[in-house]
Amino acid sequence: MGIGTVLLDRGVISREQLEEALAQQRETGERLDRVLVRSGLVSAEQVLQTIGDQFHLDVVDLDAVSVEPKVLEILPASLVNKQRCVPIRRENETLTVATSDPFELSVLDELRLLTGYSIEFVLADEEGLQRFIRSNYGVGSDTLDALSAEAGTQVEAAGDEDEIEQAQEASVIKLVNDILLEAIRERATDVHIEPYEHRLIVRYRIDGVLQRANVPETINRFAAAIISRLKIMANLNIAEKRKPQDGRITLKQRLPNAEGRQTVQEFDLRVSVIPMLFGEGVVLRILNKSAVLMELGDLGMPEWVQTGWKGLIERPYGILLVTGPTGSGKSTTLYASLNRIVSEEIKAITVEDPVEYHVGGVNQIQVNTQVGLSFAAGLRSILRHDPDVVMIGEIRDKETAETAIQASLTGHLVFSTLHTNDAPGAMTRLLDMGVEPFLVSSSVEGVLAQRLVRRVCPHCAVKYQPDAADLPPGFEPGEDGMLTRGEGCRECRHTGYRGRIGIYELMRSSDRLREDIMKGRGAGDIAKHALKDGVLDRMSLDGFEKARSGETTIEEVMRVLTV
Repeated sequence: MGIGTVLLDRGVISREQLEEALAQQRETGERLDRVLVRSGLVSAEQVLQTIGDQFHLDVVDLDAVSVEPKVLEILPASLVNKQRCVPIRRENETLTVATSDPFELSVLDELRLLTGYSIEFVLADEEGLQRFIRSNYGVGSDTLDALSAEAGTQVEAAGDEDEIEQAQEASVIKLVNDILLEAIRERATDVHIEPYEHRLIVRYRIDGVLQRANVPETINRFAAAIISRLKIMANLNIAEKRKPQDGRITLKQRLPNAEGRQTVQEFDLRVSVIPMLFGEGVVLRILNKSAVLMELGDLGMPEWVQTGWKGLIERPYGILLVTGPTGSGKSTTLYASLNRIVSEEIKAITVEDPVEYHVGGVNQIQVNTQVGLSFAAGLRSILRHDPDVVMIGEIRDKETAETAIQASLTGHLVFSTLHTNDAPGAMTRLLDMGVEPFLVSSSVEGVLAQRLVRRVCPHCAVKYQPDAADLPPGFEPGEDGMLTRGEGCRECRHTGYRGRIGIYELMRSSDRLREDIMKGRGAGDIAKHALKDGVLDRMSLDGFEKARSGETTIEEVMRVLTV
């Protein structure tokens, strides 16, 4: 009896829905239950429970199951990945195996012959099963098994031609795709591939923190092939191993969207390769080109920042700066700001390196230093295109800064970013670059500084009573004296955090600040006067408020902030 018949007999789906799903299955070749779930006709839980009832099988949650290493070793990774079944318990001569597909009866005989045990099946959710395999056998474990079998006892590349040949083998291609897909599944923003003397380490940056990827140790033997494959994908010179190279990869992948429906999403991977002591290190920055542009309200800006910032971005001219370290969400804030003000009456042009997201109604230019198109050169050219609003990806030098200031003084609103620790520091950074004080004081209208803190995981959040000695000076919990933290669960990889939110400080220009800049005063004096005049609210205020409200933890605020 097939899954469609079982669901139909039990009244879970109608005859028309079954026919519709069967038609889709003939087109795609997918398993019928996956088609039904993807189409939204049934839920994965309904399918699982129906199959369990039909076959009288217990349903298990593999995320809550702990399995002894000796039991896991009973089945080789190649078989586990091929048949999508995992051993979870052994009692005497009986081996309990979790599967998501009890319709494949030939698996039972194969397992019996291979292990010599009597096999007892239990049912598991397919996604949970895949997570269990990746967690316990490693990402790409089946591919690595196949590669090891092909390679025998030794892998030696005799030259560049051998490397190219090895990098283009189907197994290596699949292994690299597995590593990248796992990073995307885990919401990683960066993938770090680091060669050491006797091992290759793969790490993912998730919610701003690096975490070791679970890959089998056998990956060490294929380091050269993996790096060569990435260089081929990024159109880099595979034979050049002495100097750094940069490239990009476009990756399309079918993944569930916010509603749980499977959609094709496009990712842009910026690739950086640098020669190191024991090989080439690779870092990939992952940008989701299919991501919907965020609104200012979605970024976590408190009301007082939103009000002040909205007032600034609606001005007809001046420079607005967003500051913070690398990866603090500056570009996202600029895109959200542009998205808010761009209309039929306003022409906006950007110069970026690289163009991270496509914004409707905005003319976007990609920096290309190889042909002389730098930020400064691009900015000088686009001013002849009569823009109202200009966005420069980053002010890196005096030339770019002065060109941006001239643009603002000639009636343009200019957005840009700077790498400084706080808002007052942006003024002194421009002065340090060699920009004249009178130009800075007359052009900069406002500076928004920001950091990203990890959100408390909503699936495992609990209230707790903090120890007063562990709290920073000036911080008070809410009225009930309680704070929130995550205990750790499957959804957050047992970190207690899932996702990120911004914390902000906004400094608006004032007569006294202009005077301080003209006199060349330091960031400390500028901050002191800005606080006194009420044109600066410190980032710690926003961070402390988000910790009090349970959006993040006080430890997380203190991690990214120096109070």
